[in-house]
Amino acid sequence: MATLYPISFIISLAALSGWFFFRDREDKGNLFRKIFFGSFILYGASWFLNDGAMSYKMMALGREMLILATVPLFLSFFRKSNLVYMALLFAVLGALKYFYFENLKNTFPQKKETISETYITPPANIDLDKNGELLVEILDGHQLNEIQKLLDKYGLSAKRAFYPKDKNATDLDDYFLLNIPAKNENNLGEIITALQKNNLIEWVEMNEQYALSPLESVPQRRLPKLNKKYGLNDPGLENLWGFEEMHISDLYDILQKNKPQKKALIAILDTGIDAGHEDIKANFKSLKSDYDSDAAGHGTHCAGIAAAVSNNNVGVASFSQNNDYVQVTSIKVLTGGGFGTQKMIIDGILEAADAGADVLSLSLGGPSNDSRQRAYKKAVAYANKKGAIVVVAAGNSNRNAKEFAPANTPGVITVSAVDTLLNRASFSNIVADMKMGVAAPGVNIYSTFPGGQYRSLNGTSMATPYVAGLLGLMKSLQPKLTTKQAFDILNKTGRDTGNTRETGKLIQPGGAVRELVK
Repeated sequence: MATLYPISFIISLAALSGWFFFRDREDKGNLFRKIFFGSFILYGASWFLNDGAMSYKMMALGREMLILATVPLFLSFFRKSNLVYMALLFAVLGALKYFYFENLKNTFPQKKETISETYITPPANIDLDKNGELLVEILDGHQLNEIQKLLDKYGLSAKRAFYPKDKNATDLDDYFLLNIPAKNENNLGEIITALQKNNLIEWVEMNEQYALSPLESVPQRRLPKLNKKYGLNDPGLENLWGFEEMHISDLYDILQKNKPQKKALIAILDTGIDAGHEDIKANFKSLKSDYDSDAAGHGTHCAGIAAAVSNNNVGVASFSQNNDYVQVTSIKVLTGGGFGTQKMIIDGILEAADAGADVLSLSLGGPSNDSRQRAYKKAVAYANKKGAIVVVAAGNSNRNAKEFAPANTPGVITVSAVDTLLNRASFSNIVADMKMGVAAPGVNIYSTFPGGQYRSLNGTSMATPYVAGLLGLMKSLQPKLTTKQAFDILNKTGRDTGNTRETGKLIQPGGAVRELVK
């Protein structure tokens, strides 16, 4: 039926156009009239018998009737010239075949590949959000009430999952969050299988819950005096060992000759940011007051690495010498206890993109039980369409980053951590299988902490905002810079580490900016 629908429609359109053309010739006119009515009956039958809510089916019918009415009417103006009429008719039919046929074919649900009757058995270590265990994508143009019988069978409650501002840029607005009642939680595999077998459901994935990995707080010790002072007066600069390994003096020399085209916005998707911190507030842009505090400290620490105010005689410094290049904002996607879900993180990605962020920094994630997580991929694609680059921590489990989300999401730059000897940090996940993996310092990283404090922490969480800060700087100089262009530059200009294959290249900000502006 789904295939009959587009074929019968196009034949109907061609026959109706032929009938219009030969209406003065009884023999040919009658032939095309009979073909039209026969194909139109088939079209009507396929429309009636295909699945779909009546409101949706009427919308599709109106769409096709408009084409049936306008095309023959348009062609009638050229009826005096057989050659022109036929040329235009074939051009219209060809255009429908190549540019519109797939839309017609996908008007109604397609038969999906056969799924085994054996129920899916979720991994034993699965950790889902108890308030909404599953994310389900309904076929475009269809409504939730069309699967109400299935929802009622398992007592599932549903609500729309995502609200992107630009609905034309994504179909994440077709996703719903399903909550499984306690009495059916043990039937998760059966429920997933039943949802996957329904022809109105495009995709099913688990709404996994994540927690920040415990980060070792390193007692701060005064490091040896750095060889360069960089022309800055920030007293904590001598604790930033990574500046020496990333040759920040080269960066500052180049920035003297290159002024920003805009002030790039870096969004830290985390536990919040202490907006009043002495070394952040001059670079901070508030999106919501609820985001401007940080009970955990994790987000504030990341914000200082990415965009601390440099040369203000307090605290630490960032890659930006002054306030002209970047500003930082906060979007809370994790609770004060460091917990979050896939839905919360995707909400944050959409919100950051809609707020005009140039770079999204995600120092979060965890092991993924789903082999593919389409919602993350769609969210990153949405952010990319809005002009943002998404940077994600590789994870702190000394494993392959391809097993962790959203580090393994197509379209993101995944960041590993190196230690003071430029070897892969003992905890850092490996990015060898990532299409876009780079490295940054992630051990004994000194940065801002709530309440006007400064602390040293370890983690790929700390390496990620170094990369985000550099990308923000690069976007300020070249606002249309894409993710692929940015990664190619970081990879080309990066420095080898002790385990380059596992870590990716160590970012070199000076070289990256020089390559960008040359």
